[in-house]
Amino acid sequence: MVMPNKLTSSELEKVTPVITVPDNASLALIERAKRNAMHWQLGFDENATQGLVLMQSETHLALKQLDEPKVGEVLVDFASDALTFRRLHGGGKKEAVAKAVGLKGQTDWRVLDATAGLGRDAFVLASLGCNIDMIERSPVVAALLADGLERAQHSPELSAWLPQRMRLHHGIAVELMANWCTVTQNVAPDVVYLDPMFPHRKKSAAVKKEMRLFQQLLGPDEDADALLAPAIALAKKRVVVKRPAGAPFLAQQKPHIEMQGKANRFDVYLINPKAGD
Repeated sequence: MVMPNKLTSSELEKVTPVITVPDNASLALIERAKRNAMHWQLGFDENATQGLVLMQSETHLALKQLDEPKVGEVLVDFASDALTFRRLHGGGKKEAVAKAVGLKGQTDWRVLDATAGLGRDAFVLASLGCNIDMIERSPVVAALLADGLERAQHSPELSAWLPQRMRLHHGIAVELMANWCTVTQNVAPDVVYLDPMFPHRKKSAAVKKEMRLFQQLLGPDEDADALLAPAIALAKKRVVVKRPAGAPFLAQQKPHIEMQGKANRFDVYLINPKAGD
C-alpha cells in the first residue's frame, strides 16, 4: 500500500466518521484502532454511541451507522460469497467491465482505477490478470480498502495473486494522475477507469445500503468532470467511464464507444482510434 498523499483542508472537512471499537474491547484492539485513526488522520472515540463511524473489530474495519442498526455495516471483503461467485461465474472477460476495458486477448494490462470506492470492479479486473492501481481520496473509504487488502493477504484463495495485482493510493486523483509517472514504481497505465459518484434519484427508495452510507459520507463527485482530461493524458490505450444509464457524458465529451446496460453505461475514450484499439 502506498502511504497517504496529503489532502487539502476542504477534503478533510468532509470527513466526519471517527474510528471506534465495540463495547469491552481489549486494550490491544483499542491501540490498534488508535493507530489506524492516526494513520488515516481520523478521530478516535472509544465510547461513540451515535452517528456514522468506522467500527474496528477484531476481524475487520467497517462503516456503520450507529443510529440505524438495521442498515448493517459496509466493509471491503474480497473473499465474500458475492465477489467469489462473480469471480468464478460472473462471465470472466465477457463481463461488461472487462469488455469496456478491452481485455479480449490481453492478460496483464495495467489499469488505474482513479475512483476506487469499494474496489469491486478493480477486484474483478485483477482476477482476470490485470495489474490494478486504485486511487481513493476519502480517508474513510481508503481505510476500508486497506483493511480489505490486508485481510486478502491471509485468504487461502486470494493470497497467491491479489496482493501482487492490487495497490492502493490515497490522495486526490486529478493531482496524482498529473504527476503519476514521476513517482517511483508507477508506470503509465494502459487504461484509466473512472466511476465517479453520481446523485441517485430521490424516488429511489431501494438504494443499496452501501450507496446510502456513501452518499451520507461523501455526496456526489461534484468535480468529476475534471477527471477526464488528466485521465486521457495519462492512459496509453483508453479511458473507461462508468455512468448511470441516462447520465450526461463526463465533461460533456462524447466517447468513441458507448456500451449500454440496463442500469449503467460504459463510455470508452480511445487514445489512438486510428491504431484500431
